[in-house]
Amino acid sequence: MKLADLDFSFPEELIATSPQRPSRVMWVEGGVPQEITLQDLMARIPAGDVLVVNNTRVLKRRVFAGDVEILFLKQTSATDWEVLFPSKKYKVGASLELPLGVTMTLIEKGRPQKVRLNQEVSEDYFQKVAELPLPPYIQKAREQRHTVDADESWYQTAWAKTPGSFAAPTASLHFSAQDMEALKAKGVALCEVTLHVGLGTFLPVTAEDLNDHDMHEEYVEVSAATWAVVNNARKNGRKVWSLGTTTTRSLESVGNGLLQGNPEEGFRGFTKLLIQPGYQFKVVNRLLTNFHQPQSTLLALVAGFSSLETVKACYHWAIERKFRLFSYGDLSCWTETKQ
Repeated sequence: MKLADLDFSFPEELIATSPQRPSRVMWVEGGVPQEITLQDLMARIPAGDVLVVNNTRVLKRRVFAGDVEILFLKQTSATDWEVLFPSKKYKVGASLELPLGVTMTLIEKGRPQKVRLNQEVSEDYFQKVAELPLPPYIQKAREQRHTVDADESWYQTAWAKTPGSFAAPTASLHFSAQDMEALKAKGVALCEVTLHVGLGTFLPVTAEDLNDHDMHEEYVEVSAATWAVVNNARKNGRKVWSLGTTTTRSLESVGNGLLQGNPEEGFRGFTKLLIQPGYQFKVVNRLLTNFHQPQSTLLALVAGFSSLETVKACYHWAIERKFRLFSYGDLSCWTETKQ
């Protein structure tokens, strides 16, 4: 697939800068989109089917040194970190002053950069001084680089519990804990996986052909209990509804044998699975997801589930009707995979 095939235009004002509850829902069946309510969607998930969610929790890792924004990605020693920040004007050896007396020194350029702190910092430090790493397009649309207080709850799912992500699994932001209890009460099986959203979220696809794109690996855990429920549903002709692209990649990584483990002990490991048109889905039957940015691997995944022609036509339909886009935007539901 060519990257240019994943392009589309949209009015900037459709970029959502805050959640809208309940969100609007685009339901796609037989390649035809229609608008339904969130309650309609929940009513269409029958008893006996399985809904799988991602329980990752977003880390507060965005720290400001004056007007320089630094995203702390990975600790490699007591005081050494891999980070992302605009380092073009800084030479190796340059230092920046962070809050609470912490000094950061650049020791290696690249993407990510390697830095050394003058002291060890704990999770408590980030809780005090860091912000959630909101997508840059939200900051741009708000004309505001810092988060607002409400983002603390807006940008975490109702079931976030396993810290490790640099972005929220945003399809889950449409649902409350009460919604999940209502589904469970009517007999829908609810399961969790963990996928920690990584560095790739912040980096654009630069390869002209998607086959040449190097996906950054992301950590996944799928428990034996979750896999048993999913497998049992499939054996009995029930549908597996995946809430988000991260959940989809988790389940399909198991289906493709990409993780360590077995059905008795569960699966874990790192995945670099890139889903695009031509991919044959092995686990997921229904995909619930947000509207994604042009030229993104997330949009390629949706096109792989449906078809590129259908996705572009449905996006055009939604944009004409002013559906809200991207992380804080509205929800779409795709009901069949491309065979």
